[in-house]
Amino acid sequence: MSRFLISCGGTGGHLAPGIAVAEGLRARGHEVRLLISSKRIDAQLSAKYPHLTFQPMPGSGFSAHPIEFARATVALIRAIGQCVRLVRSFRPSAVIGFGGFTSGPPVIAAGLFGVPVALHESNHVPGRAVRLLGRLARRVYLPPGVRLPGLGAGAVRAAGMPVRREIGRQDAATSRAALGLEPERRTVVVLGGSQGATPLNAWVHDARVALARAGVQLFVVTGPGKGAAETLVADGVRAVFVPFCDRMAEAMSAADLVVSRAGAGTIAELVRCGTPAVLVPYPQAADDHQRANADFFVRAGGGAVVAQTDLRQLTDTVLAILADDTRREAHRAALQRLDRENALDLMLADLDEIAAGERPANGAAWVIAA
Repeated sequence: MSRFLISCGGTGGHLAPGIAVAEGLRARGHEVRLLISSKRIDAQLSAKYPHLTFQPMPGSGFSAHPIEFARATVALIRAIGQCVRLVRSFRPSAVIGFGGFTSGPPVIAAGLFGVPVALHESNHVPGRAVRLLGRLARRVYLPPGVRLPGLGAGAVRAAGMPVRREIGRQDAATSRAALGLEPERRTVVVLGGSQGATPLNAWVHDARVALARAGVQLFVVTGPGKGAAETLVADGVRAVFVPFCDRMAEAMSAADLVVSRAGAGTIAELVRCGTPAVLVPYPQAADDHQRANADFFVRAGGGAVVAQTDLRQLTDTVLAILADDTRREAHRAALQRLDRENALDLMLADLDEIAAGERPANGAAWVIAA
């Protein structure tokens, strides 16, 4: 048995793949601990997995504002100290980071003790953590077609995002009923994410009546702190609003079409459930990586993209896709083709090899990114 320390907090897009890998490692008989942030989204999602061990750590993303930068720096120093103590006591066989501000401290601590490190990158524009640490990589796993300058050809392998085993296509009518919707009515699910929900919530407010008149019901995840759970009815058609949803397999299976931001985690789950989508990339995402994610999804045939500056077109786009059964079937077929590779099993096999291997003689960390 090996021990793994997984750092995956800050957003659902970091936490969900960390949970997927943690459950896969536990199924192979390994011991796992997950480091998460103190954000509400982390607490809500982790509560669904009582069989896993989660540990909050201090930290926040860096900001150009002097006060916020100072706070982030102090939190980083505290987090490094916490991770050094944890690595010393837990003695992991490998440390795995899933990007974002929670990855730096455990990776630094692992380097101090010569512990192999794994970094996971799922976006089509690699994030700052992978860009900074990628040159230390022995092997690098990136989305298909993505490159990271400075890495040797032997270090790079193409791999997608690991998806939790609970995510998969379910019966549409049963899923709708479980979410409080009519089982046989056409359905649109709206996912704004934890940061970019406000514009999509505003679009739902403006478009709800028009969609209801077209016979379309809605399931809307408004985001934490952006509204209470409620059900509204227009023209006899329901719109169910919830601030948080940890039942993504049901939500995506219930949908004829999803309207969503373009986070890599959401896209991976759309692919696994075979659900077409209209993606609205979050324009404030670092390095505009959601635009790159959305472009990949659309080129692969999974759906359409509408810029946030063009939200007036979103209602017409949604209604056009819902009215075209042939187009939606073509999108589903494209998503099934995308779902042929199991990135989770690939990562688990590699992590087994890393944990069983000898550490570098010079004490440097090994880095694996996916």
